Amino acid sequence: MMATDTQRPRPGAAILRTALRRNIGAMIAGTVLMGLYQAAETAFPIALGLIVEHTMQDRSLGSLGVSIGSLAVIITTVSLSWRFGMRVLQKANTTEAHRWRVQVAACGLQPVARDVDGLKSGEILTIATEDADQTADIIEVVPLLVSSLVAVVVAAVALSLADIRLGLLVVVGTVGILSILAVMSKRIGSSTQEQQAKVARAGAKVADLIIGLRPLHGFGGNHAAFGSYRRVSTDAKRQAITVARVNGAYAGTALALNAVLAAAVSLTAGWLAFEGRISIGELVMAVGLAQFIMEPLKMFSEMPKYVMIARASAERMALVLSAPPVTVPGPERPAPGGDLEVEGVRHGTLRGLKFTVAAGEFVAIAPYQPRAAADLVAVLAVNAAPPAYEGVVRLGGQELADLSVEAVREHMLVNPYDAEIFGGTLRTNIDPSGSSRTLPEAVEASMLTDVVALHRDGLDYAVRDRGANLSGGQRQRLSLARALAADTDVLVLHNPTTAVDAVTEQLIARNIAKLRRGRTTVVITSSPALLDAADRVLVLDEGVITAEDTHRNLLAGDEEYCLAVAR
Repeated sequence: MMATDTQRPRPGAAILRTALRRNIGAMIAGTVLMGLYQAAETAFPIALGLIVEHTMQDRSLGSLGVSIGSLAVIITTVSLSWRFGMRVLQKANTTEAHRWRVQVAACGLQPVARDVDGLKSGEILTIATEDADQTADIIEVVPLLVSSLVAVVVAAVALSLADIRLGLLVVVGTVGILSILAVMSKRIGSSTQEQQAKVARAGAKVADLIIGLRPLHGFGGNHAAFGSYRRVSTDAKRQAITVARVNGAYAGTALALNAVLAAAVSLTAGWLAFEGRISIGELVMAVGLAQFIMEPLKMFSEMPKYVMIARASAERMALVLSAPPVTVPGPERPAPGGDLEVEGVRHGTLRGLKFTVAAGEFVAIAPYQPRAAADLVAVLAVNAAPPAYEGVVRLGGQELADLSVEAVREHMLVNPYDAEIFGGTLRTNIDPSGSSRTLPEAVEASMLTDVVALHRDGLDYAVRDRGANLSGGQRQRLSLARALAADTDVLVLHNPTTAVDAVTEQLIARNIAKLRRGRTTVVITSSPALLDAADRVLVLDEGVITAEDTHRNLLAGDEEYCLAVAR
């Protein structure tokens, strides 16, 4: 796993181009169908004008019947082309949004973290949902933009055939409207991007508060935490109001300009008819087109706004997608056996840490400083990647830097003391993939049997998000059961019994030693029960191993050790 800076940046524009490129087929089909819809819509007032013109001249039932049939064909075309055009576009939009959600989630969940410039999980969640959806909207925007342009062009050509001045009025008016709105849309884009950032920060704050809800209640900090969230949420609210104000100004301006253009076309057509330069049928057509053209003009004028919103969302997604990984995983896999070697590791409080755990050995590490334990766990779990520290860690004879992270995870599981509990059931928390062959043994070894026996549903007992309906000790035992059920070659446990009573802790220590016999196990703990169950104990003090022996020998000959682990 070597550090790299060769990752090419992926700005928002590139993300939008990618979305457009891989949906080109659906967009072409949608553009054709929506263009047909707009052309048929535009043909309706043109047909009315022609009907009036010819009916007044021929005054025959046959001409009237042909006219009614023509209108029926136009209406049918309008209905079917809209129905199938929007179906194609919305399917492509939904599929593309799903792709980006999955891609952002994959970046956030991949084993080797990305440098996401301080983004929190709540912000990444917002990017993976709202921003992904708004970015995918570009797939609908382009076809609707083209189809609206078709309507404007058809209307301009039809009016030009009646009188060139009417056609020029539509063309010049459309260009003027779009020029004004293009300037306004830039402010919408910047305001929307700022709003999305503030909403994401509010979401991240909520996620943090939910995680720390129990401790907050414990020391009475929930009111202060609520005040902190309220301030963040108020900022998001104010920015949302600003965006709404800008959007309102944009929409009002667009509607007013479109209405002015429609009125100008109608008045000009009326004046030309009064002067006898166009016929009554052409007047009917011009007035009908002036009324109709407001819809495609409205859609046409709104497109710059949606483009800017999609661009702003794509830029936020680029924060995650273009962030380089901390390391690039190597191609190797560890040899079977499960030996673990740490040599000269310097990271955080670790000062040239060195120790070896043979395959099949049960070793306990007694840290005198909690920070040193956390630093060691970060290194073993690859949360601190090899370039982030000095020294070497070998698994199965291979350096971690040469191994793929997936291979490391398959052979070595590092279970943190604060492992998450997910909404679902006891069973799905212990064995998420449903493939564990040691689930019953893991439940028994972790002493989770009493929790299972408490409920009629047993292992299918429903667990709320973050284990809200379980006690601290139950959540910890559930996490331990999950780690044991994985049955990896090397298992590293960090303070697995801190929330468990002494009697249960004794039983768990014996059960772990029995279940993991023949498999490499490392327990980082100050628990006397677990230390006594281990084959040997390594004392971690000031970032280095200062003593090594069995728990009982250390108790007998090391006073400092007695003070550190005695309860």
